[in-house]
Amino acid sequence: MSSNILVVDDEEVLQDVLGTLLKREGFRPVAARTGEEALLIAEREPIDLVLLDLMLPGMSGMEVLKQLRGRDPEQVVIVITAYSSIESAIEAMRVGAFHYIPKPFKNEEVLLTIRKGLEQRRLTSENRSLKQELEKRYGLDKIIGKSSPMQQVFDLIRLAAPSKSNMLILGESGTGKELVAKALHHHSRRTSGPFVTVNSGSMPHDLLESTLFGHVKGAFTGAIAAKKGLFEAANNGSIFFDEIGNIPLETQAKLLRVIQEKEFMRLGGVDTIRVDVRLIAATNADIEALVRRGDFREDLYYRLNVITLQLPPLRDRTEDIPLLAKHFLRSYAEENGKAMHSISPAAFELLMDYRWPGNVRELENAIERAVVLSSGEVLEVELLPPAVRSGNGHGPGLRLPTPATLPEGSFWDAVSAYERQLVIAALQSAGGVQKKAAELLQIKPTTLHEMMKRLGVNAEVVAS
Repeated sequence: MSSNILVVDDEEVLQDVLGTLLKREGFRPVAARTGEEALLIAEREPIDLVLLDLMLPGMSGMEVLKQLRGRDPEQVVIVITAYSSIESAIEAMRVGAFHYIPKPFKNEEVLLTIRKGLEQRRLTSENRSLKQELEKRYGLDKIIGKSSPMQQVFDLIRLAAPSKSNMLILGESGTGKELVAKALHHHSRRTSGPFVTVNSGSMPHDLLESTLFGHVKGAFTGAIAAKKGLFEAANNGSIFFDEIGNIPLETQAKLLRVIQEKEFMRLGGVDTIRVDVRLIAATNADIEALVRRGDFREDLYYRLNVITLQLPPLRDRTEDIPLLAKHFLRSYAEENGKAMHSISPAAFELLMDYRWPGNVRELENAIERAVVLSSGEVLEVELLPPAVRSGNGHGPGLRLPTPATLPEGSFWDAVSAYERQLVIAALQSAGGVQKKAAELLQIKPTTLHEMMKRLGVNAEVVAS
């Protein structure tokens, strides 16, 4: 589509010359002989670029420039001036003009300047669209909630995001920790840099260091070529460690050095690589308990715990359930081409009464399931998962053990004993299948495996 170029000049001859030139080059010229006329035209139709003579009858060209830029700060304006008025042209550029062309001008000069101006407008438009897309994907509007606990979360994100400090996000599984991490990055001064995620809970320990720090050729069997790690990929941006409590102690030591010294060496390498990376960590574990047990380095914990953001579980912000449920309903109905538009009162009551051990993720999955299985316009009770219909907030097939008496020993001994009971109960409910047991507990299989090792739970214990 041809660009609309507004030519503002009271000289008829110059209008004809510029109009012919622009048409020949595939542009659409729009003529205005006064500043007032130019402003009216710019108000009623889209203008991609303005050629503006500073010497106009009535309203001055400088005033026209100010009003055009005031209405649209991205409007590209090229001023035309006589040699004797170069000072005015320079002043126009201070006000916001893209460039100036002295009279008499050459056609090639005019066309070159116009093309440069249009290219700037295109880049500005693309940058604006990209920013809007990023805001749409990672902005605070993607984190839904009006409850008091969520307003506190929003306030902390706004305050903490611009800082260089490391962040620690705490919260149960399914509370939206990665979404918050992306919002922190997006609202930081690093928003133009990369955002890299490390899935600490699912990554095999023997591959973790190579993945984080990279390796040189021949560093280990199969290292047929050098490879950059995630820290290099995240340079000048943010790196997000999901479930950081699962990282082994030997890797924690190397991670600490990166945080302190902002440098590391690739696996098998001798060259020091410097990086500028903000670290955002998240965990659903009691990381202070891990520190006390010696499973997590205390010095690393204090390096990460500069600013802590605690995400509330869904059961503590029930007033957000209607917002979330309606949002997921609209989203998945549109995605699946369904006409479902509302939730029945009975189904809505169950959604509000359920404890949501899997938090927002579990609610989203429940609504998606209902939409996919629906054939009508209303989400009815029968479309909800069995756990929600039964009112069992701990998920299907799992009843949490309730200790009749407090065990002897310290508080943390009691916590460990209860953890052990939970793991055994889940494994028994899952028939010994660890993957299913992990789903019942709303944790990753690798996390369950580590817990079983720590708590001394094996097949014999489960069977007894």
